[in-house]
This record gives sequence, C-alpha cells and structure tokens, in this order.
Amino acid sequence: MTTTNEILKVQNLSKNFGSLKVLKDISFTVNKGDVLGIIGPSGSGKSTLLRTVCQLERVTGGTISVCGEALVKDGVYSDKASLRKIALNVGLVFQNFNLFPHFSVLQNITEAQRVVLGKSKEEANSLAMELLVKMGLESKADFYPCQLSGGQQQRVSIARALALKPQVLFFDEPTSALDPELTGEILAVIRELAKTKMTMVVVTHEMAFARDTSDHIIFMDGGMIVEQGSPSDVINNPKEERTKAFLKRFNDVR
Repeated sequence: MTTTNEILKVQNLSKNFGSLKVLKDISFTVNKGDVLGIIGPSGSGKSTLLRTVCQLERVTGGTISVCGEALVKDGVYSDKASLRKIALNVGLVFQNFNLFPHFSVLQNITEAQRVVLGKSKEEANSLAMELLVKMGLESKADFYPCQLSGGQQQRVSIARALALKPQVLFFDEPTSALDPELTGEILAVIRELAKTKMTMVVVTHEMAFARDTSDHIIFMDGGMIVEQGSPSDVINNPKEERTKAFLKRFNDVR
C-alpha cells in the first residue's frame, strides 16, 4: 500500500536495449521532502533510470508509481490521460540545459506554463520573475541563452522546471557540463531547494555534495543497485567492495 508520504516508488524495474540489459531489478522509494542521491560510474544506468521515471524511455518490466499513481505496473503502462497527469508531477533538469535558443530567458520559463498549464501571460510572467529573483537572474530576463554562462543557463533550466510546480524534481548530473568554478553555484541552488524540503532525486559525481545534501544514497554499477542507505553508511562506511573501490577516487569524502 502507498503511504501518503511516498512520492516515488520503483519496484523490480528493468530496461533492455535489445540484448543489452541496462537496468536490472531496481527497487527504491523516495518520500516527500527527501533528497535521494544516485552515484556510480558512467554507464551504470543512472541517467536511464531517471529517463524511465520521466517517461523519456519505456521500461522493459517492473513498476513505477508517482504520488500514488501507477505510471507502469508490471511492465504495463497506464492510459495516456494518467501518464499526462503523472508527467505534471515530475520535473527534470538536464545535463546540457536544453533551453530553447530562440526564446529569451523569460520565454523559456513561461512557455510550458502557458501551453501545458494554461496560465495567462501575466500569471506565467509573474511566477517566472519570482523564480528568476530566487536564482539571482532577474536582470537576465530578456537575454537569450547564448548570452549567458553555463551556470546561468543551468539556473534558468532549474527555474523552468520549478515553474511547473512538480512534486519531485530530478537532476541528471546538473554540473557535468560546467567548468569547475561554476559547479558551486548550481550545487548551492540545489542545497537551497533541499532546505525548502523539495523532493529531489539527484544523479551526481559530486560525492561530498551527495553525502552532505542527501537523505538517502544509492550506488549503482552495471545497471544494478549495489548498495543503498544513509549517506554516512554508503559514502563514509561502504560495505560492498565495489562501492569502496569506486569511492577511493574521491579523496574529499573519506
């Protein structure tokens, strides 16, 4: 039975690309207000996992529930109306920003509000400006993405996702396309969101950030969850040899 606190529940999830098994029997739960950090080497299935929950990839088998609604149950998807409703509860921030280059910053944030949620121009603009203030970008509303730094573009993409008021926000390695000096500003934004008890799932290679910000950590390798638990357990005191070997490369967290 789904509890009222449960925002995301994944059970026995599998995903194949032809004969290649990318996700193997993945199960976990995210409760309201929690931050789940997902770590692991490149190619371990982390991004594919996010894409299945965000309906960008179809699963091969298993069950995904969002806010108590079944997105897919035992490999069978819900009807289109249900999938659309579920999609409104989920936000995704991509690695490479994915902003519309021909739209201004303001338009990038208001377009989905108007098209998807049916908001008026005035309502959409008001919320967009409120979010830009929070991101420290109110002076950039009329700029285009090409006029912004990578860090600024990523903050716009976070504002765009937040504008649809999702119940859970996913980050797919949000700092991987940024110079090291810009990484800190994006991590700071995510930390502030965590303080507001925004439910988040963050795929990241920033181990110290994952440890300090997450309520729960999953370590993935080879399409499987190798180890999961509290940040202190998984990152500071891993039990599995594969987890230990992976974390040896990160001197700042041991």
